[in-house]
Amino acid sequence: MSSNEDNGIEELNGDSFGKVKQRFKDRTLKVVQTKEMLSKQAVKSREMLSKQAVKSKEMLSKQADKIAKQAEEHERFINKVTHFLGVIAFGTFCFLLGARPQDIRYVYCLFYIIFVPLRWIYYRYKKWHYYLLDFCYYANTIFLVMLLFYPKHEKLFMVSFSFAEGPLAWALIVWRCSLVFSSVDKLVSVLIHLLPGLVFFTIRWWDPAFFEAMHPEGTVKRASWPYVEDKSYLWTWLFVVPLAAYTIWQILYFLIVNVLRRQRLLRDPEVMTSYRELSKKAQKANNLWWRLSGLLGDQNRMFMYILLQAVFTVATMALTVPIFLSYELHVIFQILKVSASVWNGGSFLLEVMPRQVVLKEKKKSEKQPIQAPQVEAVVAQETSPRTLDTVDMGEPPSQ
Repeated sequence: MSSNEDNGIEELNGDSFGKVKQRFKDRTLKVVQTKEMLSKQAVKSREMLSKQAVKSKEMLSKQADKIAKQAEEHERFINKVTHFLGVIAFGTFCFLLGARPQDIRYVYCLFYIIFVPLRWIYYRYKKWHYYLLDFCYYANTIFLVMLLFYPKHEKLFMVSFSFAEGPLAWALIVWRCSLVFSSVDKLVSVLIHLLPGLVFFTIRWWDPAFFEAMHPEGTVKRASWPYVEDKSYLWTWLFVVPLAAYTIWQILYFLIVNVLRRQRLLRDPEVMTSYRELSKKAQKANNLWWRLSGLLGDQNRMFMYILLQAVFTVATMALTVPIFLSYELHVIFQILKVSASVWNGGSFLLEVMPRQVVLKEKKKSEKQPIQAPQVEAVVAQETSPRTLDTVDMGEPPSQ
């Protein structure tokens, strides 16, 4: 082959290589352009979704405000209807408690399934949704699982009994929960703490067919359970195991509220937790709880809150053992719980509600001159420290 032919082949090879290289460059450029275009479209889509989300949030907020204003305008009528329905429902429950105690657990399950999700929606709007991480909801969820899926599980029943007649029951008395039929929120708060104890009371003493089925595998059914002569068995499942379950909840609560959601709470002081609200009320009242929580300094109030709550839980769980063994003691305890709730409800209606009315009148009077001198006198009384004495502890601020 001549040298001219070799040079021609080399030129052709060079041209073809250049064309291939140029094609790769063109394809790479197209890929980059496509990627940039997709990226821009993704950014636009995110912006559009963000705008739509903001608009939807604003729309829902406006709708919620509109509903709240309408409810405020018809507050008296709504309170009357709520009071009527609350009294009828409570009377029906008392009738069922005497006529068909074996069905009380189904009433409780229906109540929990309906009202707790509704409460979450309402609390989410009010920024109180962290209340639903409290121990009472943790325990009530265990009750629901036990009653619906493991109704014949003796050990799980005893753990649930310890929760219901321990911390939840005593919270009615210690935190002054009020049975007020005109307030759905207060009524639900009382029933969440009161109903579980009544349910397990009926199972323990009034429903032999239920607890006769609770027996270890391979043993005959017995009319009396558990083996009450074995005190170590009772203390294990009424005190030690429930205390361990409580400790798990306390750890999870601390991790969620004080670690995972800490920045969220710091950014928005309007978001309420039990500790925030209790500290707020206790500081205003300067009561015993506020002084005890400050024994180790202001920086350790959270630790003291956890410690005091743990002491309360240990003490109340220990009391469930004698309550479990004595029918008479258990009956007296049921009467005590209901009486405390009714008494606190009366105190709220006669002392707190009138002051709330005065505060509303005061807000209205800020827009127009006060014409009634009696209102001025009552408003002056409202600003006195004594008004803090009857504020319920452990409930959302509006309560």
